[in-house]
Amino acid sequence: MPKLAVLILTYNEKNNIKECIESAQFADEIIVVDSFSNDGTQSIAKKLGAVVFENGFEEGFAAQRNFALTCTKCDWIFYLDADERITQGLAEELKEVSKQPAVGSSFEVLRQNFVLGKKMFHGVYQPDWSHRMYPRDSIKWEGIVHERPNTNTVKKRLNECLLHYTYSDWEKYFSTFNRYTTMMASEYFKKGKKTGHINSLLRAYFAFFQAYILRQGFRDGKLGLTLSVFHAFYTMVKYQKLLFLQNEKMDRGASV
Repeated sequence: MPKLAVLILTYNEKNNIKECIESAQFADEIIVVDSFSNDGTQSIAKKLGAVVFENGFEEGFAAQRNFALTCTKCDWIFYLDADERITQGLAEELKEVSKQPAVGSSFEVLRQNFVLGKKMFHGVYQPDWSHRMYPRDSIKWEGIVHERPNTNTVKKRLNECLLHYTYSDWEKYFSTFNRYTTMMASEYFKKGKKTGHINSLLRAYFAFFQAYILRQGFRDGKLGLTLSVFHAFYTMVKYQKLLFLQNEKMDRGASV
């Protein structure tokens, strides 16, 4: 029986998928769950030996990650994003871990982030621990955008790093910005969360203070300042979109 599957979620990732899959060739199985890409992502993945499944993204990231779990019989699974790369050292470590019985433990990996090709050390994109490796039968995901793992395993940490090449240009940044703020506002609205103009502004101010001062984004120079400002703007926009949904609901109620 194969021991380790690498699960990759994609949508129009032709510029990333080749290097992503090549970095995962050590795995017993590579599964790509694609949200109906139209840029050749699926063709590239298949040529590199990945098994490709199609599934719509309407229900968000958690549902997509849960669907990916049904696509493999491997004991261990490791989630990998298309813009991430597994280093040789991490590959060796994952192979060793996958030899253990797939019970009781799950693993975080330290992710080193690159923005516009620059390695980040502080602020919004400082190195972060990401929970990625699980026994297949021990995990279920919850949430729409910033999904959360529901697992009763003991969390441990891997020694090697994962490389994350996020946002190669500003067009991709703002495309993701718009999509994520809309999805977050929708999730908050469904949960009954409330906001107002002053609340959204205060949250944006604190987001900037946290990123630029508390997380020392200022130490990453001009790019650190820019990303801190955009992070504040992101926070304000998602709450303004939530406010729009609230007002829209009130208007519908008043017209009845």
